Amino acid sequence: MEQDSTKINTFFRFEDLRVYHKALEYIDWVFNNTMLFTGDHLQNLSNRFNTSAQAIAFYIAEGSSRNKSQFIYYLKLAKSSVRECVVVTSIAQTQNLLTDISVEESRTQLMELTKMIGALIGSLQKSNSKGRIKGNHKDYDDEDELIPADSMDIKKY
Repeated sequence: MEQDSTKINTFFRFEDLRVYHKALEYIDWVFNNTMLFTGDHLQNLSNRFNTSAQAIAFYIAEGSSRNKSQFIYYLKLAKSSVRECVVVTSIAQTQNLLTDISVEESRTQLMELTKMIGALIGSLQKSNSKGRIKGNHKDYDDEDELIPADSMDIKKY
């Protein structure tokens, strides 16, 4: 019996998210580029870079199993990990550990990730506001309204 390879049946909801797969691609990119960091003093920077990149995917996965409000919270944590990767990229550049091309690749991937995460947050916030009951009851946190979605077509996440 042959299976159709174009359709993947996933048990875990986050595996259906393009942003999760984009985060996995970035983890691979970081791993491949930090292998070139030599010396004991650079091991901490390499570890931090890898940990921050992995945290993006971890937060997406963990948040996807929660309610919408909590998912938004975890997506915001993923965006914080994206910003950590920007900082580590800058440090690696100033230490001449990454080429200008590698720095541009990292920043491009991180910008795309933050836009995709922002679009997903915006989509979740929009669906939360549609389902809101008038009155004192609300199924979201006040903080959820403070961060607007990035200006991007939300269907691209």
